[in-house]
Amino acid sequence: MKKFDYSLNYEELDLRKQPELYTVGRGEQGVLMVEPYKSEILPYWRFKTPGIAKESSKKIYELFLEYKQKNDFVGMDMARKFLQMGYTRARRYTNHKGGRKYSKEDGSILPYQNDPVKAEAAAIFKAQWEIAKEDEEYIRMKKQHREQYESETTD
Repeated sequence: MKKFDYSLNYEELDLRKQPELYTVGRGEQGVLMVEPYKSEILPYWRFKTPGIAKESSKKIYELFLEYKQKNDFVGMDMARKFLQMGYTRARRYTNHKGGRKYSKEDGSILPYQNDPVKAEAAAIFKAQWEIAKEDEEYIRMKKQHREQYESETTD
């Protein structure tokens, strides 16, 4: 698996026009960098309450399906990353009030809590993320993208 390329000038790139420059990477890598997708998806990304999370994850999944209809793998993968990030960020707020995991003073892990509202929001995003990442067409397109653009070639 090729690592996400953080050296590219993502503010200047349009990866809809240059999908060959996109690297899937691991997890949520690049989710807040890759344009134009970041600007298209980020305005809908919210997880403060279960109701907000439900509306947000539904809209982001709708974008996933729109990208799928347009045969736009990069868009699909970015929507998948936003769904995943909705889950991971809501879980962080479930476990740590204010979302801060580490102490500013000494870097130690702050005490855990269990916020059931944020836990429910996280579960909503996780369910939608699972649907997206298990989509057969998404899996096929991801494999094709990696084979076409991310394979390490040896000379």
